[in-house]
Amino acid sequence: MIEHETLLVTLVKLVSRVPSPPPAARRRRGRPPTYPDRLFLQALVMMIVRHLHTVHELLSVLAQPTLEMQTLRTLLTVDGRFPTRRTWERRLRAIPATLPAQIGCLGRALVALIQPWARCGRAAAIDSTVLRARGGVWHKKDREAGIVPHTSIDTEAHWTKSGWHGWVYGWKLHLVTTVAGVWIPLAADLTAANVADNTQALTLLPELPSEVRYVLGDQHYHDPAIDAAGAQAGQTVVATRRGPYPHTDDGVGVRRILHELRSRAIENLNEQFKGIFDAHGQVPTKGWVNTRRFALGAVFVDQLTLWYRHEHGLDLCVGLKACLKAA
Repeated sequence: MIEHETLLVTLVKLVSRVPSPPPAARRRRGRPPTYPDRLFLQALVMMIVRHLHTVHELLSVLAQPTLEMQTLRTLLTVDGRFPTRRTWERRLRAIPATLPAQIGCLGRALVALIQPWARCGRAAAIDSTVLRARGGVWHKKDREAGIVPHTSIDTEAHWTKSGWHGWVYGWKLHLVTTVAGVWIPLAADLTAANVADNTQALTLLPELPSEVRYVLGDQHYHDPAIDAAGAQAGQTVVATRRGPYPHTDDGVGVRRILHELRSRAIENLNEQFKGIFDAHGQVPTKGWVNTRRFALGAVFVDQLTLWYRHEHGLDLCVGLKACLKAA
């Protein structure tokens, strides 16, 4: 019987072809690392696809005597050396800080490969989506008093009020995506839920491809600082205006059309993300570092899956969840 390479192994191998963001100008002091960052990025892909959220779970699964796990263990070995548990814990804890730049780099590469704007305007949509924290909620009166009533409470999360969900204790996943037939994540980051959208947007805009000409957002992005940052990069930020409806100022008709495009793109991407990675309920991790690794790792896997399906001539909008469930 001929053994075929599994989809998980294919995705892990695909990481070796992913372009990396420019390295830091100054190298850290001390001995160069034995294991490259890409190895831990490959392990993160395995963790996200197989819903493994701790180092213990990762190493326990890799220790299973199956052909797939033996292949993956070989891919995660350097010169016959496999990282120790302590190395896994330390390096996987450091990897979330590198993911926003890595997602931006891969997003630019996917735009060049897939050409989503070949027949439409070069626009991107920006928004945030709320993720509920794991465990109980930390009420304001207890937070102000410094009292943590239960150990299940994630004290690094925070409160926000969503127009759809009401008050939510948790996190915000900030996303930028293409506005076209294919929703390609271009930039992403995770913050506590109380971080303002317009503040975080200033860190996302520099990651966008140079081809972007319009950035579409809701009223939270109607900010002079964002307008200035966009103008410096040759981008026009189009955000809905505050105030009672109907608006009657110049350009309201164009903004209405662009807002519909933005809503269709970003809302579908948010729902697709939550559906694929089971994020409609509470997140499976606790703490900002672990939750950032889960959320941004999921965005990276989504990008990787788009690349894989593009190379194999598969639909880029339909079947992503089934594809990853089969991995």
